[in-house]
Amino acid sequence: MPVNHNNPLYEELMKDYDNTLDHSGIHGERIARRLFELSQIGFIQVGGVKRPGFSNEEKEAKTLVKKWMADAGLTVSEDGAGNITARLKGKNSGRAIASGSHVDSVPNGGNFDGPLGVLSALEVVESWKETGYIPEKPYEVIIFSDEEGSRFNSGLTGSQAMTGAISEQEMSQLRDYNGETLEQVLAHYGSTLEAFKAAKRNINELELFVEVHIEQGKKLEKANQSVGIVTGIAGPAWLEVEFIGEAGHAGNTPMIGRKDSLVAAAEFLQSIPEFPKGISDTAVATVGKLDVFPNGANVIPEKVRMLVDIRDIKEEPRDRLIDQLVEQAEKIAAKHDIPSNIKLNTRIKPVPIAEDLQKRLAASLEKFGITPTYIPSGAGHDAMNLGRFIPVAMLFVKSKDGISHNPKEWSSLNDCVTGIHVLKDFIEDAMEK
Repeated sequence: MPVNHNNPLYEELMKDYDNTLDHSGIHGERIARRLFELSQIGFIQVGGVKRPGFSNEEKEAKTLVKKWMADAGLTVSEDGAGNITARLKGKNSGRAIASGSHVDSVPNGGNFDGPLGVLSALEVVESWKETGYIPEKPYEVIIFSDEEGSRFNSGLTGSQAMTGAISEQEMSQLRDYNGETLEQVLAHYGSTLEAFKAAKRNINELELFVEVHIEQGKKLEKANQSVGIVTGIAGPAWLEVEFIGEAGHAGNTPMIGRKDSLVAAAEFLQSIPEFPKGISDTAVATVGKLDVFPNGANVIPEKVRMLVDIRDIKEEPRDRLIDQLVEQAEKIAAKHDIPSNIKLNTRIKPVPIAEDLQKRLAASLEKFGITPTYIPSGAGHDAMNLGRFIPVAMLFVKSKDGISHNPKEWSSLNDCVTGIHVLKDFIEDAMEK
């Protein structure tokens, strides 16, 4: 792999690393090197990455990690949705303990969101290999495809396929940023729609799934703790809203009688922030993606499409917020005498983390002198889809200034490695249960 010398990630990670954290078969330098090698794939000049789901870049990142998995002694397989599963036999057969995350990114993403969870899960295996530890139960490291959703405006695609949480209708409606169907995207990726459907596995083969992720907030930074415990995962819903007007010449079309889709969209967009306030303290709604057609400086916009990301840690208020925003969009379209198209691309149930698992995570944290900090996750994760069927747990690693989905995303190597030690202890405890 050619090295991009404008990427100082490895040196920055190692600069302040505390080598006393290298013990029990866990090595910070290996994590720093692997984070750096992944950061080279889809590298963007501002320091982050661009690795959309089902892209060549995501596939290249998976291929690299698959090599590391095989070198660690894992049996590696890939399903029709591009999910990677690497399995280590235990002393006994039966249900496996699993951990992992994703390697795709948002269009202007950072180097830790996703890869840290994958490398943490793999480092546990590396530590066992070095120390000669053989787990009582099978262990799996999983990489899920297209977690971020930048491909289809609908996230968690891989874990939805693995759990069977995506319907035939949802599959048929998916269109990517080039207007291609799921079937067309899969063909480019090297799979088929039938193979994608066949990716559904019996999730009950897993006893427990635990995911490590950077905190997308500042609670750990404020508490001055490296690692925290997730109490629950907010369920995301993605509402796609289109306003359809009439194109016309910007100079020759009188203001009276215009059907400007962008004016209607702007009114809707401006009204959105007021709705979550009337729902709950944890409800949020965000428009981060907006497309204007035909997007010409001297053309009245014919169509505007936006994606409204709606979340809450409880399902009922989240769904009430969806209904209110749908009603508002329809009301504004009628006011401007233009049609609207509204569809819900994603609706995932919030997932609480069982108190027993939180207590066991707390016990692992305390072994390393960490005071447990309990944090609800406003962001969605693949653990949500698995959590509909099996127990799941999550650990957050401290993130500088709470920044994520941004090239400035940063977690120190000390905090990353501390998180791996906690994960290893928790998994080994789960192996004995």
